[in-house]
Amino acid sequence: MKKLVVLSGAGMSAESGISTFRDSDGLWEKYRVEDVATPEAFSANPQLVLDFYNQRRRQLLDCLPNEGHYGLAALEKDFEVRIITQNVDNLHERAGSSSVLHLHGELMKSCSVKDPSTAYDIPPEHPDLHLGDKDPYGNQLRPFIVWFGEAVPMIVPAARLMEQADIAVVIGTSLNVYPAAGLLDDVPPGQPVYLIDPKEVYTRRKDVRIIKAGASEGVRKLTELLQRIG
Repeated sequence: MKKLVVLSGAGMSAESGISTFRDSDGLWEKYRVEDVATPEAFSANPQLVLDFYNQRRRQLLDCLPNEGHYGLAALEKDFEVRIITQNVDNLHERAGSSSVLHLHGELMKSCSVKDPSTAYDIPPEHPDLHLGDKDPYGNQLRPFIVWFGEAVPMIVPAARLMEQADIAVVIGTSLNVYPAAGLLDDVPPGQPVYLIDPKEVYTRRKDVRIIKAGASEGVRKLTELLQRIG
């Protein structure tokens, strides 16, 4: 089976009702990055940060995967599909994708302020984190999210996946945020690259095949193209 490696961003989940960050009505219009998505913010006002992510977690629980998520899961019948996502939601997994690497953490998990590498599942029936919630060693829990200014530990395994791609697909990302945006450079020359997005997206690669559509329609068109070329 050919290895199909997908890099997904906020546009992948927009049709599911997940707020994006960078659009005019996105999350950053309502919150300052410095106030809710940095280690310094958590030190200064942990309650605000916990409330922000509790709100996002409740929103996620009300959302469902869209046809784009299901379409990628269905491609596992014909390809070895590996998904690298910049999203912190779990919609790829809920749609049935079996291999998902989260670059920026996972909303339905927590970690401690002392050990951000060890994750603990947050049960959907109790989705909120509170001040005073501790890990087994007595350390305050925080969202299992890679905040601005923190290292992205999964970027190295993500780059390795891109290096192994027989086919690469980019869906719903502006390719403006590094280090994730640089992953496209790791796809070997000559391997087909598809970019699905309803907006214009700049890329340094000249061999990218553009599918100008949202996630659901774009994955449908991609599936048809892949079936035609075998």
